[in-house]
Amino acid sequence: MAKKGLGKGLEALFTGIDTTSSGETVVQLKISEVEPDRSQPRHDFDEVKLAELAGSIKEHGVITPIIVKKLETGFYQIVAGERRWRASKLAEMKTIPAIIRDMDKEQFYEVSMIENLQRQDLNPVEEAKGYKRLTEEFGLTQEQISKKLGKSRSSIANSLRILNLPREVISLLESGRLSFGHAKVLLSCEDEKKQIFLANKIADEGMSVRELENAIKSNDKPEKTEKKIKAQDLNFKLALKSLEDKVTKGLSTKVKIVGNKSKGKIEIEYYGTEDLERIVKLMNL
Repeated sequence: MAKKGLGKGLEALFTGIDTTSSGETVVQLKISEVEPDRSQPRHDFDEVKLAELAGSIKEHGVITPIIVKKLETGFYQIVAGERRWRASKLAEMKTIPAIIRDMDKEQFYEVSMIENLQRQDLNPVEEAKGYKRLTEEFGLTQEQISKKLGKSRSSIANSLRILNLPREVISLLESGRLSFGHAKVLLSCEDEKKQIFLANKIADEGMSVRELENAIKSNDKPEKTEKKIKAQDLNFKLALKSLEDKVTKGLSTKVKIVGNKSKGKIEIEYYGTEDLERIVKLMNL
């Protein structure tokens, strides 16, 4: 059963960071005394962005304190702000500003979920697993989760459904090679082998959501679907080659177009600055 006072959202849960308005104290804790919550919803951290944040922290320090709870061991467990803590470690900081909160298990997890969802730091699978934990471990309904996290009930239901996809498909979704939109469409396909086949096709070669919908509606087996997709790919390549020849002729220089239906690039050769200026003029730039 949900605890009293948990439905007030991010603002209510995070009040107190400004000590002048709430009286909560910001303390400096040793980095070595703070540890992450291993069960929190977020697991993947962008190393490049983490390095960028570490550089900022070296120069300006940690602007927003992390939120922690004190453990019986004497250490402090992060409730919100693990990314700031990781970046601080990377920046070789000795201490980090923190607000110590006394909260129960459900409040603890809810704050972690809210922070990550507000910052859009969770991938679709982490988000779905977070909702699943709120329903299974804390007994919350989808409607209750909706109210607490400011998400529509239908979006939470759709998020939970993607956990029914095959492990191979979920892995592609976790890595970012498959979008949440693709995953939702794959759920309409009842053939698990076809789900896996199409997911790999999307990841390797690119396929729009509309193309995926058409491939599923065909009701073909994976082998037959592959033949159709290969035929479509051939038609696209022929059209691309025709366009490439047309642009080459129009610009009087070698032009190469590479890519798929989702994205690609155009390579235009030039020979010297005069030739480059000539091409630019022809392109009306």
